[in-house]
Parts: sequence; structure tokens; C-alpha cells
Amino acid sequence: MNKHWFLINTQKKLQFAVDDFNKSTILSIDTEYDSFRYFREVLCLIQIKAHNATYIFDPLDKLDISFLGKYFADRKIIKVLHAADNDIRLLRRDYGFEFRNIFDTHRAAHILGFQQLSLEKMINHFLDMELKKSKKMQRSRWDNRPLSDEQLQYAVEDVKYLSALYAGQLAQLQKSGLEEKAHEAFAKIAAANWQERKIDRRGHTKVAGYYSLNQLQKELLKKLYTWRFQRAKDENRAIFMFLPDKILLDLVLYGENFREVLPQEKVRAYGSELEEIINEHRY
Repeated sequence: MNKHWFLINTQKKLQFAVDDFNKSTILSIDTEYDSFRYFREVLCLIQIKAHNATYIFDPLDKLDISFLGKYFADRKIIKVLHAADNDIRLLRRDYGFEFRNIFDTHRAAHILGFQQLSLEKMINHFLDMELKKSKKMQRSRWDNRPLSDEQLQYAVEDVKYLSALYAGQLAQLQKSGLEEKAHEAFAKIAAANWQERKIDRRGHTKVAGYYSLNQLQKELLKKLYTWRFQRAKDENRAIFMFLPDKILLDLVLYGENFREVLPQEKVRAYGSELEEIINEHRY
């Protein structure tokens, strides 16, 4: 077991984390989530660095992590995050967590006048250290189990330097007379709520090829576009992975012969629904 970080998958490790949180005044927090393959983002990992070590919690496991709420809401504990908006939205959505006394190093950088706000740039500027973020790991399948050691190490790196970065940025905010402005901004971020994705009512007009269709075909495309949105939502799959725009347009062009362009697994699953929609628009 790595002495600097722990994947919390037993009650014993959980108690170890609780003991550490109870004596910590600063918690550095980050999450990993998949918003690429899913309609509704899936929270896949929560990383928290406390006084002694970093703890990784798996929301896809059956371990009860509701106890984290009391630390997130504790005004005496500073919660440091980078670009916290989405982290907070997802944690509130899935667990009802409330956040008080946060410090967002991304927003702090913006208030201090930086143009490049990435965590790597901030750590380099304030701590004179290099944080190398792997794009491969960033885009990896965080929803697959088991996670690789490389993925876990990547997750740990995201919170490793946040408390030191916080100290450096706070000193600069105080020196510049911007601390109050920053805290007002942080309070707004802490109140962020997740919002269900809504359909773009004119989204069908942005499908390549729309303007070459006749009026009946345009109306059919609109109906299919709405059907696809609802189906992807019901199955929690990214819209483009459920049915890409090109196939959506092909369904319109082929009309009642749509089975010629639709993958067979889609025909088996949705053929009857599509047939009903398309038959209402024979042309």
C-alpha cells in the first residue's frame, strides 16, 4: 500500500481517512467524471488530500461516502479546488453535499489577472514546479473498473499541490487587496447547482445537410432529432454515440427504407419506433 495515498475500499481504510479529516484544517479536492460518453455526466472518482495523505473514493463502489458532507459543509475547514464548478455541481447532484469555505485556485488566478489559468501554469508560477498532465489519462475510461495504477496516480497528482498553491495565491490576493472579492466569487461557486441538459429547439437546423431538405423532410428531421435526444437521455448515452448526425440525416433521406442505413443492433432495438415516426411523413 502506498503510504502517501489510499484507495478507500475497506472499512479500516475509511476510518483512517476519517481520523485524518478530523485533524485537518485544509482539504484539497478534485473529481474525475465522464461527460464524453454519457448524456448525464457520471461521477467516477473523488480525490481528497488531507493532513497526512490523499484518499481516493470510488462513487461506483458500494461504500457509503455520505460522511464527507460534514467536512464539505464545515466552515472551519478550507476546501481547495481548481475550477470547482463542475465538481461541486456533481457532488451536490449525486449526494446533496453542501459546500462552505471553498477556495478555487482557477478563479483566484483569474481575479489576480492571469491569462493562462490551468493548474499546470499556476503550480509552475507559484510553486516553481512542473506538473505534467497526461492527456491520455485525462481522457481514459474513468468509468471502467478496475482502475489502473497509472490512473490512480494521475488522480492523486491533481490534489497533491493544491494546499501549497492556495497559500501562495492567498498571499497574493491579500497583498493586492483582492481577498474579499475572491471570497465573494468563491461563495457563488460553492452554491453552483447541476442543471439537466435541455434540448436545443433549433438544433435540428444545425445538422449538416438540413438546408438541402424539402419541407416534409425538415419536419421529419426535427421529429427524429427530438426522439434521439429523449432516447439518449433515457439510456444515459452521449447523443453522438447513440446516433450520429449523419445517420440521422440518412434516416430522413432513405425514409421507409431506413433499415438500409441503420446498424442492425439499432434496427432491432428501435426499428418499430422509427418506422412509426417515419411512416407519418411519407413523401
